[in-house]
Amino acid sequence: MPASPPILHRRAVLAGGLAALATGARAQTRPLVLTPGQTEGPFYPVDFPRDTDNDLVRVQGRAAQAMGDVTRLTGRILDRRGEPIRGAAVEIWQCDARGVYRHPRAPDQGAFDDAFQGYGRTEADRAGAYAFRTIRPVPYPGRTPHIHVAVRVPHRGMRFTTQMYVAGEPLNARDGLLQAVRDRAARESLIVPLRASSREAGALEGTFDIVIDV
Repeated sequence: MPASPPILHRRAVLAGGLAALATGARAQTRPLVLTPGQTEGPFYPVDFPRDTDNDLVRVQGRAAQAMGDVTRLTGRILDRRGEPIRGAAVEIWQCDARGVYRHPRAPDQGAFDDAFQGYGRTEADRAGAYAFRTIRPVPYPGRTPHIHVAVRVPHRGMRFTTQMYVAGEPLNARDGLLQAVRDRAARESLIVPLRASSREAGALEGTFDIVIDV
């Protein structure tokens, strides 16, 4: 029966391959790392600019573009299973290129860059994707560069707030809010590498996926 061993061998290989595929499938369905919640901070807008779209670099009625390095921030809003949260409302706010927030209680209001919105909002599409055009965040006393992000989950009455940080910033290691996230994988999920944009000359781009426990 010389043919039997090869058949058994092929069956063993096939069984091993199916087992490997099953293991891979299980690995792919493991829950994602949940994005850690972070404080809203003291400078969430108390009144909103007339222009609140997702392009913070251009303000309606002003010819000048905001100071700073233009940065295209994109990502997806997902649940812990990796399913998109369709229609989520996404807000961002941050200081201008001088480190000044658009807020009546923020220091140095007279120096705020009027060509910068400071706040923007958009809605995630059917794939959970969102996009903003803003500036690269800068440090100010006591904080490493960051962008505040809030997500309102539709039909849940839920608002999730976090902060996005920039990879490679020396101040990250000393930022109290970032370092308060003790789990390494969770902390790293907040840190986004920025690279030269493939869609806009001279701009940067980064991807910040947000995974919410819903």
